[in-house]
Amino acid sequence: MHILPRVIGKLAACSVLGLLFNLAAFAEDAKPATPPPPAPSLEQRVAGLEAYLGNGDPTTSLKDAKGAVPDGLTTPSVGVSGPGHNAWQMTSAALVLFMTLPGLALFYGGLMRRKNVLSVMAQCLLLSGLVTILWWAVGYSLVFHSGSPFLGGLDFAMLNGVGSAPNTDYAYWVSQNVFSMYQLMFAIITPALIVGAIAERMKFSAIFLFMTLWMFVVYFPLAHMVWGIDGFMNGVWNAKAAIHAVDFAGGTVVHMSSGWSALILCLILGPRLGFGKTPMPPHSMVLCMVGTGMLWVGWYGFNAGSAVAADGVAANAFTTTTIATAVASFVWPMMEWFTRGKPSILGFCSGAVAGLVVVTPACGFITPNGSVIIGLAAGIVPWFFCFKVKGWFGYDDALDTFGVHAVGGTMGAFLTGVLARNSANANLATNLKDFVTDSPMQKLVFEQLKAIGLTLVLAVVGTVVIAYIVKAVVGLRPTAEAEEAGLDLSDHGEEGYIFETKS
Repeated sequence: MHILPRVIGKLAACSVLGLLFNLAAFAEDAKPATPPPPAPSLEQRVAGLEAYLGNGDPTTSLKDAKGAVPDGLTTPSVGVSGPGHNAWQMTSAALVLFMTLPGLALFYGGLMRRKNVLSVMAQCLLLSGLVTILWWAVGYSLVFHSGSPFLGGLDFAMLNGVGSAPNTDYAYWVSQNVFSMYQLMFAIITPALIVGAIAERMKFSAIFLFMTLWMFVVYFPLAHMVWGIDGFMNGVWNAKAAIHAVDFAGGTVVHMSSGWSALILCLILGPRLGFGKTPMPPHSMVLCMVGTGMLWVGWYGFNAGSAVAADGVAANAFTTTTIATAVASFVWPMMEWFTRGKPSILGFCSGAVAGLVVVTPACGFITPNGSVIIGLAAGIVPWFFCFKVKGWFGYDDALDTFGVHAVGGTMGAFLTGVLARNSANANLATNLKDFVTDSPMQKLVFEQLKAIGLTLVLAVVGTVVIAYIVKAVVGLRPTAEAEEAGLDLSDHGEEGYIFETKS
């Protein structure tokens, strides 16, 4: 008797709740449905394809009067890589790796004495693996993720989120994973350039530790400052940059940083045993010449690839790189012919590399006439440093890394400020309209001088600190006996050449 009223009450409550739920559902159904986004028009779809041809933003035609893209409105060309631009970037990445392996390995290897030829090749291979691991772990993120003006964040660590879609901070049509691999090749060759100055006298374990620390102290911060989207010295793309400098393919990031670090390191190490007393000629100019040719060919990926597209800017960089390199490769041996009576193969090779170095920061910003000026300067100034200045001061820059890369990179960064023209690259007008006025003393010159100064300080101070840390931890030089025997045997237990005579 007492249970029946409770059951009736519960049934009534359930009925009321059910009615409320039904009313709520009815009210929800009565609301007007959110209309689907409008379908893109044929004109918008065609404009997306035209943006691909012009290396432009594929969302431009979708934006409303306020510059925003309506929710859900898209075309098949948005957020995907373009096959032509992607193909060129993958080719360029392979070309830049070709510069290190085998180009730089053969170029440097030929200039070494026979007992040390394998050591420099081992160092190039070491850096190819070591830098790749660092780049995957945090390097790419520290350089190309936004963060601070001096260093990027860690959201891309271990290439997290770095997939086949473009990162539109850097390219509309190139997959971010391809872009990351392309930039990895720059990170590999930069420390590899340093080994030319300290060749034949720094032990392998010391190089391992020094280069690891150098990437974190010098390369990653400098690359972010110059190329990062919010970088301190990215004048082309960062409107808030403190220094409005430009560096198309690595005058400051690659050549100044490695060249000035190489000088400081070779001074701290001291000269090779017997330097100035014992002849130390290259053991194979044939290998040096082959390596030079590989460097020249690979450098097209280095310079033209830095457009991050197969477009008109890349075509101009390809043209100016060719002219400047050819002119410098002609002028350097002519200077030798005039002063020494004979043009050497080493002079042709050194001139070519100097031309490539000096034109690197400028190639995408200058006209062909500007590249002729750069070629002339590259064939004269670095030659003078290698021919005269090194002898005056007596430093043992074994393979002229300072004379070619530090001097050449510094001069190239300065001449970029002098010779950059809007007619060569319309992107200069994006944030540098007041700095590039097609005048030899345009405001960009003074911004380049600021960037040169900051790069020099970072490379020099960073190298001094790292070198003395490494010296305290593992030591810098092998024993005198090991150095005399050669690093091939002392560090690697191998020989580059084994000659056997038949009995």
